[in-house]
Amino acid sequence: MKPLTAEWVEKAEKDFGSAQHEFRRRKSPNYDSVCWHSQQSVEKYLKACRQEASISFRKTHNLPELLGLLPAPPAELLPLQAQLGDLTSLSIDVRYPGRTSDKTGPKEALALARRARRELRVVLGLPVA
Repeated sequence: MKPLTAEWVEKAEKDFGSAQHEFRRRKSPNYDSVCWHSQQSVEKYLKACRQEASISFRKTHNLPELLGLLPAPPAELLPLQAQLGDLTSLSIDVRYPGRTSDKTGPKEALALARRARRELRVVLGLPVA
């Protein structure tokens, strides 16, 4: 694995861990943060896959766009493309006043991040933990 790819994976794992940690908090969980870190984890895994394949990418948070530009998108993730778009919207929308997450959105966001993470780790030849 290329060193820069490994850095993307490390950052993706940190975001995934932050999302899990915040979701499990008993007192005052920040559900907006769960959505943001779930999206960021998937985004960074997708960018790791692109980096490993030597495909340049522009700065974007659009998960379906990043998935669609992979040379061989994991077949298991293609049915999730619309949901990845929802995750992108959910994570961006809650960053600003006027919209916050209840427990349902973050639960779905974390489940989707978990599924995408598993498939993208396989693409990168990493163990599925």
